[in-house]
Amino acid sequence: MNILPVLLIALEITISSVSHAADVTSVAVKTAVVTEKKFGETLVAYGILDPDPDQVLSLSLPHAGLINRVWIRLGQRVKSGDKLLEVVTAPDARMRYLQAQSSVDFANRELKRKQRLLQEQLATKAQVDTTRKALHDAKVSLDALRKRGLDRTKDTLRAPMDGIITRLDVAQGQRVQADSTAMLIAAEKRLIARLGIEAEDLTHLKPGTPVTITSVFVPEVKVESQIREIHAMINPRTHLVEVLSPIPEQQIDHLVLGSRIMGHIQLAPHQALVVPRSAVLGDDQNAFVYTIKQGTARKIKVQTGLEQGDDIEIISSLKAGDNIITQGNYELTDGMAIRETP
Repeated sequence: MNILPVLLIALEITISSVSHAADVTSVAVKTAVVTEKKFGETLVAYGILDPDPDQVLSLSLPHAGLINRVWIRLGQRVKSGDKLLEVVTAPDARMRYLQAQSSVDFANRELKRKQRLLQEQLATKAQVDTTRKALHDAKVSLDALRKRGLDRTKDTLRAPMDGIITRLDVAQGQRVQADSTAMLIAAEKRLIARLGIEAEDLTHLKPGTPVTITSVFVPEVKVESQIREIHAMINPRTHLVEVLSPIPEQQIDHLVLGSRIMGHIQLAPHQALVVPRSAVLGDDQNAFVYTIKQGTARKIKVQTGLEQGDDIEIISSLKAGDNIITQGNYELTDGMAIRETP
C-alpha cells in the first residue's frame, strides 16, 4: 500500500487546521489615521421670541381713579398717540386739587394784604416775605397736582410710541391707585431671541458668536444674528442659562412675538485632532480607542471634545498620523491579535 498520498492528505489537513486556528485567535478590523484639521460645532438651543427689555415702557396711572374705558387689548399693535385708557379722577384726588387751588387763592390775597399793611407800617418786611414764600409753595403744590391730571375730571392715557401691548394690568370698571402700573408697551421692531443653554456649554460661548435663528413651526424662516449677552445664573423655571440675541429690524417681518424658536450657534473653529466617531468606545467612567502595535490591539484612554457629523475631537493621548481601529473594535480586548481587512 502506498502511504504517500495518505501522508500528504494528513499534512494538508494539519496546515488547514493551524491556519484556521490562527484566524480564530485574531480579529478582522478596519483602521483609520488620526488627522488634524479645523474643527467646530453647531450648538442647538431652543427658546422664545421676546421684546427687547431695553425697549419696553411701563405706563403708570398718574392718579387714583376709575377705569372708565379701555381701547386696547393684550397683544394689540398701537401707534404713537393712540388712545389707550380713559380714567375718571377719584373724588378725593380731585378734592386735593381744589384745596390746593384754594390755598393759592388765599395766599395771593394774604400777600396783597400784607403788602398794604407794610405800606401803612402795620406789618414788617419779614412778614411779607413769609407770606410770599407761602404763596410760592402753594403754587408749586398746585402745579404738581395739575401735572398729574387732577385739574381734569377725566384723563386719557395715550401711547407714547409705536409698539405692542405685552402686558395689560387693568380692566374697565376697575378702581386703581396712583402710580399703579397699567400696561407694558414693547417696541414692535426691537425683538430678541431668548435661548436656553446648558451650563456646561457656556465655556464655548461669548458675545458676538454667530447664531442662526429659525421658527420651530416655520423652519424656512431664518434670521442671522449673534449673541449679545450671556446671563450669569440658571433660570429656575427652565434650568438653563439664558442667552440673548437681537433680531435685526430688516428680518423681523416674518416673526411673531412669543413664537417658539430654535437657534443654531456656530462655535468658533479651532485646530484639533479628529477621529471617526466609531473609533471611540467607552463606559460611564472613561472613553478609549484601540491602536495597533506589532499586530495586536492596544487600548488607550482618551479625552474627547466636540463632535461634528461623523467625527469627534480627541484632546489627549494620541497624535496626528496614529493608526486607530474603527471597525471590529467592539470585539477587542487589550493585547488581542488583529488582522487588517481592506
